[in-house]
Amino acid sequence: MICCQFIFKPGTYDEDFHRLDGQIDEFARALPGFERTETWFSEDRSVVNAVYYFADLQSVRELARFPQHQEAKSQVTRWYDGYQIIVSEITATYGDGRLPR
Repeated sequence: MICCQFIFKPGTYDEDFHRLDGQIDEFARALPGFERTETWFSEDRSVVNAVYYFADLQSVRELARFPQHQEAKSQVTRWYDGYQIIVSEITATYGDGRLPR
């Protein structure tokens, strides 16, 4: 499984942001390898961690090539006051099964 974390400090959003964000999220969720997504916030809620999980790296590559994703990446400083991307491979997960996936 591949985990893609988009950690960012929100700035000012506009119509373009909301349009692209919705299109990118819809495309990601439609990919065959899409597993799930979750969002976490820093204690003071000033930093967001949007986490997407994919079954394979091919799905991540397809998302990276999506034209609206490319457009958003070229304008990221318009909407965020800082960001970091972390892509990692998950080799195992475990728990007692009582947390939602």
